[in-house]
Amino acid sequence: MSTSAVEEEQRGAAVSTSAVEIQARTLAGYADASRLRQVQDRDWVLDQVTGAPETLIDLGSGIGQLLQEALERFPTLRRAVGLERSEHRIAEAAARLRPYGERAALHRADLTAPEPLPYRAEVITQTSVLHWLYPDEERIFAWAAAHLAPGGRFLLTTYHPARDEHGLGGEDELVRDALVALGTPEEEVPALFARGGVLPIATRTRTVEDLTALLGPHLAVAGHRERDAVVTVDSAARYEHFHAATFGDYYSRLVPEDRRAAFFRAVGESAWRRQQERGHVSHMPVRLWTLVAR
Repeated sequence: MSTSAVEEEQRGAAVSTSAVEIQARTLAGYADASRLRQVQDRDWVLDQVTGAPETLIDLGSGIGQLLQEALERFPTLRRAVGLERSEHRIAEAAARLRPYGERAALHRADLTAPEPLPYRAEVITQTSVLHWLYPDEERIFAWAAAHLAPGGRFLLTTYHPARDEHGLGGEDELVRDALVALGTPEEEVPALFARGGVLPIATRTRTVEDLTALLGPHLAVAGHRERDAVVTVDSAARYEHFHAATFGDYYSRLVPEDRRAAFFRAVGESAWRRQQERGHVSHMPVRLWTLVAR
């Protein structure tokens, strides 16, 4: 290979590295990545909405996909409101929801301490977000109870991956594989998580029993549904993209900055190996709770 060709290849690699790290920092590309998991939750949740709701609030509204689908499904909605922490996702949601005019509203909010809104909703939703609020989940339960209209329902999805003795499970396992591939001895991975201040996602995800206890003072369980959430991919690159868009830099800070692109690639390669060996990347129980104010 000529010198110029080598330089061109290096420039291309630098662009690729920059792209995946920027994606992780900005959570870009979520519309495509969400098809692996979030879209199923969105449709499952909205299928439970009955009647003619006028106000819906989505907690952790991301890029506005659930709000858009709700506005399309329910012409009675006068107000579809999203609360979201990421300014990048709010910007993407704003563009998505612009055609709906005043029927859609977005608020930047920290869901561990959200500001009150001056109205109540017949429907409040939260899909695959609760684990990010650990250990302050009870605050959003109190907020939701205070913002439900009479007879309103809070539709909540929670994932429950199996944990090992170190509290790792689900996505944590793929990250462990990636760290081992990059040279960390497997037995040292839990200590690396602890030193890096990264609480395993499977630990952040409370058990059904623990969540029931936290809900108790604020919300009553009117019913629930369960399914097995199965993630499959068609390439390592596809999962690399999904991980960066979904988990951002939560895990990648466990490695030096100059190895982060390699880390994302290793996560994708781990997922692809599992896909080839097992026919899926992961599967775990997911519960849809129907909650009402006490």
